[in-house]
Amino acid sequence: MDEVIQVTQWFSSITPRKKAKLFFFTTHADAPTPMVGSNDVDTHEETQLPLATTVALHNFKNIDEFLKKKVNTFSCYNVIENEITKTDYEYLRFYSACKYLDVVPPFLDLEKKSAIQNKFEMTDEERDYRLLLDSADLVLEKVCDSLKPAGVSQMWTALRKDRNLIRGVKTIDIIGFFVDPNPTGIKECLFFFIVRFLQKADKINRVNTNRLERLIAQCDESSSCEEGKTIDFIIDSLRFYPTELYPFGFCLIMCVIEGRDGAMQEIEKTMEISRHLGMITHTKKNPTKETIELVKKELMKPKYQFYSSFTCWFMSHGDSNSMVLADGETIEREWFLTSFPDISTFQLKPKVFFMVSCRGANKFSLKGDEFEGQSATCDYYDVGSALIRNRMLDITDSVRDISYVQPMMDTLVAYSTILDHLSGRANTHGSIYVDRACVLMSENISRGRSLTEILEHLSQDLHEILQETMDEDRIVYKQACHYDSFFRKTLKLPYTRHPKEDVHSAPQ
Repeated sequence: MDEVIQVTQWFSSITPRKKAKLFFFTTHADAPTPMVGSNDVDTHEETQLPLATTVALHNFKNIDEFLKKKVNTFSCYNVIENEITKTDYEYLRFYSACKYLDVVPPFLDLEKKSAIQNKFEMTDEERDYRLLLDSADLVLEKVCDSLKPAGVSQMWTALRKDRNLIRGVKTIDIIGFFVDPNPTGIKECLFFFIVRFLQKADKINRVNTNRLERLIAQCDESSSCEEGKTIDFIIDSLRFYPTELYPFGFCLIMCVIEGRDGAMQEIEKTMEISRHLGMITHTKKNPTKETIELVKKELMKPKYQFYSSFTCWFMSHGDSNSMVLADGETIEREWFLTSFPDISTFQLKPKVFFMVSCRGANKFSLKGDEFEGQSATCDYYDVGSALIRNRMLDITDSVRDISYVQPMMDTLVAYSTILDHLSGRANTHGSIYVDRACVLMSENISRGRSLTEILEHLSQDLHEILQETMDEDRIVYKQACHYDSFFRKTLKLPYTRHPKEDVHSAPQ
């Protein structure tokens, strides 16, 4: 069959709602950089004009032309060996969006897709189409699905009132002030226009969604939400780190085995729980400083931009400031922790570090007079909420910025023990902290728990366990773990994920 006829038939089979979503996923806001052709970015008009004209005219002609242009580009594209181009990235995004929406063109060359994935050095696990979808866009799609046309229209009205934000933007004027979002697919086009406009204006990104939340908060709940949804529910969905679908993220396990009884058990447990959580996992036994440098270099590769989170388990001996590597050399714990969060492929994504090692030789012993008479007390200060409101600053958009981010932001570091203290282990099972952490995460999958909730439960659970030193003194002691968080959103544990594709109904 002639390809032109195939393209025409393919377009005629796609509903307006799916066309709007395919356009949205295809015009993804955060393409990986650097890459060949990265200067040839989508212009303001290319990503927003088709949406604006579709809303204004109730006609999908410009979106159809945009998508047909993409299809023609992919059809004529010759995959260049070694170099990763902008078209490579777009090809994978387009394919994954079509697969997700269940509208894969029969004429799309899957051999080209495979050749592009080879250039990205993707493993078999990483060739799952769900990895290629942007989890932040999937969250925004669900927000759109939770709103009625009237709700999106109210968001548009609220946006139009911000004259400083919309001044001089031609596409805003094309749509006009009053919009009829009721025809099929128009609601989606208007919502996606609002999202892409705010992203291009540097008002929101995958972490900073306050400006979008404020627009939604101005909607009238009775007329704006789909059945079973509320304004609070919709806004809350934006306050979690986007980690939709499989995989939940990339997990790196580094474990020094030499001189650490039960170390292999630690590896097995952390591998099992990371895979159960739906992470793609890589293990490095007996790491050295050279190993760490090679891993950091590996994580800079473009394929890691597709991951939505990063988790690292580091298990070794240590003291208050450093950790002992397999070759006997030490590295500063602070150096290790500050070097990974700065990796560009995981910027604006949650990064979790489980640091499992002693941080000294002190023990919280249960013997001795110093333990007697202890009590936990605290002072409570009652400050009226009205007084607080009266003292609050009026923070305007003019003094807000989301462009520059401290490298440690969106990072959480979980320590198996507190500073200057031991981290206990069992002869055959390894670290008790690792054991309890894996058990609690496994038990709480599918319960909607956040990682910090699990860590708080872990702190309680671990501190109840009586441990005993392995020396001749046989001192009974307790271990206290803690974490430092620079998170800006909540990281929820996923529901059970499997490496194979989920059976799901395609979006409407």
